[in-house]
Amino acid sequence: MNKEKIAILVDSGTDVPAELMEQYQMYMIPLKIIYSDREYIDKVDITPEEIYEKLPTEIPGTSLPDGETITAIFDQIKADGYEKVLAITISSGLSGTYNVVRLIAEQQTALETYILDTKNIGIGAGFSAIQAAKWLEEGVNWQTLINKLETLVKQTKVFFNVATLEYLQKGGRIGLVASILGTALKLNPIISCNEEGIYYTVAKARGRKKSLDKTVALIKERVGDAKVFNLAVAHGAAEEEAHAMEARLRQEFPQVQQMYFGQISPALVVHTGPGLLGVGVQILEA
Repeated sequence: MNKEKIAILVDSGTDVPAELMEQYQMYMIPLKIIYSDREYIDKVDITPEEIYEKLPTEIPGTSLPDGETITAIFDQIKADGYEKVLAITISSGLSGTYNVVRLIAEQQTALETYILDTKNIGIGAGFSAIQAAKWLEEGVNWQTLINKLETLVKQTKVFFNVATLEYLQKGGRIGLVASILGTALKLNPIISCNEEGIYYTVAKARGRKKSLDKTVALIKERVGDAKVFNLAVAHGAAEEEAHAMEARLRQEFPQVQQMYFGQISPALVVHTGPGLLGVGVQILEA
């Protein structure tokens, strides 16, 4: 436990790799995946592979954890001896998790809390939790930590490609993508979150290869002359492409401080379908 007794709490959509969750003793609020016959708990009793197998017959829904579950997690944090909670959630523009956690946090009289709206999704949100844990290890104090994270949110971006827009549309998560793209389905959109944390089309390219090339170009533009930065590759049933992208990024950016790699959570699979490939970038020192 760090000297200020600060716990880090994330939701399962932040996609912090399991080994880092364990290393930094983070707590997790799992999202829910809802099928017609039963509910599943994200990352607990269902895997991405199981969702892919069922997609041809049913596209499930997702929902927030109930208030009792979140309250129980806060109670556990308190019982474990922590005095402050830094909660980090996926974008409030894409999920109601931020608001629910914020409301329940306000009721925690025995804990000082701060809820960070990352305005991001997947590892784009998870970046903030990992860096917060590292800063706590270095002895950064509570208020400085909050200030640094608020700045970091603006320096973090994830770009992703999907094989089809069908799942974003059916899940109601299409954001500003549809209005820009229209019916040009032969064009592969590169999607990210805007300043409000809502999906939008950053660029579009004809075909998957050109789309991934454009993604690398966007990362280069974002990195610029940055002295310290992290990268991440996330995929949904696109492991081979993801490993190829990781190798490419290591070659293009040999100076990268940290490279994260992983599969997206089952809850995010529901809204993107198979074939997602995302690249995240976090600038720590310009």
